Amino acid sequence: MDAVTSSRTRLALVLLVDVVLVIVFAAIGRATHDGDVLGPLGSGLATTAWPFLVALVLGWLIARAWRAPLAPLRTGLIVWAVTVVVGMVLRAVSGQGVAVAFVIVASITLALFLVGWRVVARLASRRRRAV
Repeated sequence: MDAVTSSRTRLALVLLVDVVLVIVFAAIGRATHDGDVLGPLGSGLATTAWPFLVALVLGWLIARAWRAPLAPLRTGLIVWAVTVVVGMVLRAVSGQGVAVAFVIVASITLALFLVGWRVVARLASRRRRAV
């Protein structure tokens, strides 16, 4: 595998991790509040997740995440902030709830997911280099 292919594969994996974590966040919320992750005709999870997935992609573009995809501060914080703010705006305009308690829980959970995993990856990478 050449360096360009390896770099693209790594970038795709980082984006995939972010996408999976946003879907997990939505699934946890649905399971906690609705007791039904998939909802009627399997649309419940998609309905809950789409605003945050759209916002995640926008966050990647704004942060230019492809430049430093694993950077907790440079990339993770921007991706997290955009995902929360734009995700909430999209939820509001689509008629979904944006109660204050939900905004707080979503902000904390998505911070742990979108920034936290990058911190863990950074520490693991440093530890591997030190060995």
